[in-house]
Amino acid sequence: MSAQNSEAGSVELPQQFSEPVRQDLIMRAVLAIQAANRQPYGGYGDAGMRHSTKLSRRRRDYKTSYGYGISRVPRKIMNRRGRRMGWVGALSPGTVGGRRAHPPKPYADWSQKVNTLENRKAIRCALSATVDAQLVAARGHKIPKVFPFIIDDAFESMQKTADLEAALVKIGFADELVRAGVTRIRAGRGKTRGRKHKSPTSILFVVSKDATPLVKAASNLSGTDVIAVHRVNALLLAPGTHAGRLTLYTKGAIERLAKEGLFLQSHKGASGEKKVAVKAAPAEKKAAAPKSAKPAVKKAPAKKN
Repeated sequence: MSAQNSEAGSVELPQQFSEPVRQDLIMRAVLAIQAANRQPYGGYGDAGMRHSTKLSRRRRDYKTSYGYGISRVPRKIMNRRGRRMGWVGALSPGTVGGRRAHPPKPYADWSQKVNTLENRKAIRCALSATVDAQLVAARGHKIPKVFPFIIDDAFESMQKTADLEAALVKIGFADELVRAGVTRIRAGRGKTRGRKHKSPTSILFVVSKDATPLVKAASNLSGTDVIAVHRVNALLLAPGTHAGRLTLYTKGAIERLAKEGLFLQSHKGASGEKKVAVKAAPAEKKAAAPKSAKPAVKKAPAKKN
């Protein structure tokens, strides 16, 4: 489909789009990406423990709590008069200024491991969901009557947001742009933490290569993303673990997907995979030539004095 809403031909989808949609695999892959993106947080290690609370528990000792009918909670001394102390509880959990019982640990590891072949299968499932009109509409997107379709490579060279928006309106996504522009106030404490408003997720453009001018043109459209085809992941294709995001593929992206066999079980160039160097067998050493026998040298007998 061109920017002028004219059909330029037909493209056969590669086998990556024929995978049956499995929501469980998509959810597992998306949650793994979200877990890897979590930022570690935690309190100061000595928080609540910077108090001098050394007391004696023995009778007739100086600074002892024995015999006063009080609990054995660590206490800090605020004032004293002779051997009589004015103290308050400190250090232990439940006291003012005390430590937390189980604070969040900054060294906690929230990452989740997903098998390589399982992740590829999840991406193929998410790709198949993007070309299913019923799943895309059920997710809330406003799609035209004729869907899905492939867009022309001319979209990758668009540099102006106005040109991209006009092209999307021509091919039938005017209602989708209106839907994506409506923001709402977020529920919960996020309102006071710099993320008061929340906008819907909208169109995902899958292009053939990185750093296309379309990235800048689409940056000012609410809810849109642009990604190269070899960098596609389950989170972009199924935000919030819900498969069926409205995705527009360029012709070059489809051709590269088919040519390189991306995300197939036998694909060897997937990102994040390790390559193992194969060492050659050591060459056989040649047998050393036999050394020639040296003539025996007779030593003269030692002279006696």
